[in-house]
Amino acid sequence: MTDATPSKQARYTLGVLVVVYVFNFLDRQIVSILAEDIKADLGLSDAQIGFLYGTAFAVFYALFGLPLGRLADVWTRTRLIAIGLAFWSVMTASSAFARSFTQLAIARIGVGVGEASATPAAFSILSDHFPPSMRASVLAIYSSGLYIGAGLGLFVGGLIVERWDVAFAGRVPPLGLAGWQAAFLAVGLPGVLLALWVRTLPEPIRGQSEGVVQTGPPHPHPFREFGRELRAVLPPLTLIHLRMLGASRRVIAVNLIAAGVIALLAAGMTRWLGTPVQWIALGIGLYAAVSWVQALALRDPDAYRAIVHTPTLRWAAPGFGLLAFTGYGLGFWLAPFFLRLHGVSESTAGLFLGGSAALSGWLGVTIGGVWSDRWRRRAPAARLYVGMCCALLPLPLAIATLFTSSTPLAFALSVPLGIATSLWIGPGASTVQDLVAPRMRAIASAAYLLVVTFIGLALGPYVIGRVSVALDDLRMAMASALIVNLLALVMLGLAARHLAADEERARRRPSLE
Repeated sequence: MTDATPSKQARYTLGVLVVVYVFNFLDRQIVSILAEDIKADLGLSDAQIGFLYGTAFAVFYALFGLPLGRLADVWTRTRLIAIGLAFWSVMTASSAFARSFTQLAIARIGVGVGEASATPAAFSILSDHFPPSMRASVLAIYSSGLYIGAGLGLFVGGLIVERWDVAFAGRVPPLGLAGWQAAFLAVGLPGVLLALWVRTLPEPIRGQSEGVVQTGPPHPHPFREFGRELRAVLPPLTLIHLRMLGASRRVIAVNLIAAGVIALLAAGMTRWLGTPVQWIALGIGLYAAVSWVQALALRDPDAYRAIVHTPTLRWAAPGFGLLAFTGYGLGFWLAPFFLRLHGVSESTAGLFLGGSAALSGWLGVTIGGVWSDRWRRRAPAARLYVGMCCALLPLPLAIATLFTSSTPLAFALSVPLGIATSLWIGPGASTVQDLVAPRMRAIASAAYLLVVTFIGLALGPYVIGRVSVALDDLRMAMASALIVNLLALVMLGLAARHLAADEERARRRPSLE
């Protein structure tokens, strides 16, 4: 293990990848500020808007993150990020031409598939560039792009839609585009140019930051590995894949039973809550995740044990996912909340919420990363302790933001709320990196992001939207989401109890396991 000072190339790479993540969330978060116009033009409900932002994106983002994470472990990571960036930028731009819920959902699925290429590969690259003692801080700085992009999405989206609609009031706009459609086009196309820049980044040597350099020739068939991993998550190819890996009848039976149980749950949730597309998509995602875990156990038992049978990760991943539930849910619905309940304009909401999201998110993830790295010198479980703080600190701030009658005060409170809800990002990502070998970091990150994305993004915005429809009260729906933070607190506390033993076990494993 080495704690050498990071090179200029390492810092430059970090800067470029932050810009990539800014575009990642710029393209993702812009739906929030455009939600009211999309609803009006396409005749959608809050639940459908929550599906478009959350589930349609999240399920495919999480699932394709697994094969793309595997590809990142065996191929050139910088090239993969560049290709993915170009693809999701084109899909964002194509959202401009959607004329129905289905067309927009297809475009959002494409954005999710493209964006799945970035973060697992970026986590792996940065873990090779920077020493473990800086890992939470570095991954937090990278993750700050999330909030900068989210803030820019709100600001740019609000500005474009309002000015476009004013400029073309009473006459036919170019290409017949409404303001929200023009906003998608404007934020999508620049990403294609950014992809050319990303393509120039050099590829670091795997394991170099810890002195565990993996020598030998590159993988001879990286896309064959990608195809195998893709087959593992695409029903019904999942069963064929398991048989090709030599799965026993018992494994196949477990797979089929899981499929049946998930189908029954999806049918029950549809009957109870409606929105069948939400539960069908989520059910497919859960079944694919079960199939992938079974395939991983057969294909790579060492990685399976490291990812699935590490108690810290079993508790920490859903714990951090519940924090994401609150963060994604509140982050998405804050803009519609101000538009509806405080009567502000889209440009005003975009300006204030965009600025506060960028500032508070950047501060929150940076503070969380630096705080956890420094605290970790005295307490090995410090990164999980920061997550536990992140479960408690937002509660009074969110209640105050939602229930004050003062619009300026609500805007002001959104800044510390954004800081408090983003402290966990760096600690969560670095916890995964610390507990697995260098060769499996991208796939472990993809598995972690699958859990966080399913719980946080696929459920958070949708559940708040669905509760809003049921109660006809967006404020109470947002407030009710805070309950999950208490469950997150318990899960992260349980993870902290196992961390010391799991880190010792990880140190005893062969370095190239």
